Amino acid sequence: MIRLLLSVLILISLLSCSGNKTTIPELHKEIESEFEGLEGTFAVAYLGSDGTTNILINENERFHAASTMKTPVMIELFKQAELGNLSLDDSLMVTTTFSSIVDGSPFSMAVDEESEPELSALVGKKTTYRNLNELMITKSSNLATNILIGKLDAKKVTQTMRTLGADSIEVLRGVEDIKAFEAGLSNSTTAADLLAIFTSLKSDTLISAQANKQMIEVLKAQHYNDMIPAKLPEGTEVAHKTGWITGVHHDSGIVYLPDGRSFVLIILSKEAPDREAVLNAGANISRMLYEFELK
Repeated sequence: MIRLLLSVLILISLLSCSGNKTTIPELHKEIESEFEGLEGTFAVAYLGSDGTTNILINENERFHAASTMKTPVMIELFKQAELGNLSLDDSLMVTTTFSSIVDGSPFSMAVDEESEPELSALVGKKTTYRNLNELMITKSSNLATNILIGKLDAKKVTQTMRTLGADSIEVLRGVEDIKAFEAGLSNSTTAADLLAIFTSLKSDTLISAQANKQMIEVLKAQHYNDMIPAKLPEGTEVAHKTGWITGVHHDSGIVYLPDGRSFVLIILSKEAPDREAVLNAGANISRMLYEFELK
């Protein structure tokens, strides 16, 4: 009788605790409320640590990819290294002249110590693929991105993304190709695409276990942490890549929980002039999901 009573009490306690947990529909509404009153178009894609729970808001809406396209470039780099086509420690020339995808005509990037402090002193000299990749991801170096895309081929980057289930992302070119921009040829993505890409990275088996670990470590060293990580507890690891241009503010990545579990979160925006408000909303959403995962 006593055992039965204890069992009933434990069951009531568990039900009471579970009843306090926010439901997915409630969480969905709370996330949407963060964008209420903000000018712009927004998308969110969340995949929970259990691999099945998800929240999708405008997940198929197309956005200018901005620097989120640098994660696919990194994946292609590690893929080519795994295939033996290059070594991450191979050296290549740091140049500021590139070819437009429109007609092959040359264009130059203006580079100075303020915009590219790590690479400006290396123009005309050599550095490694590994160094360029780290600068492309952690410091969002446009120069490093253009050099890498010139070697890897944007078409191959996009094709590799297709194999990961990113069905519509388009990596067409590097940065500052004005002719391509004027022709309407810009890199684009959806929240669903980036969700597929980071879910593959989260699996720990993308390309190889060693390559996957190295890519995650580079993403964890991200220098710009004013959206997804901004309001998480100090020390929380986030493997992510941001992206921004005028009116566009993105963050995409994997958030690691204290017990080793992790979840994927993508936040995209466009035609959103108030950058600080968008960053704040994104940080609130990230914190909201982090707390939801811990309950």
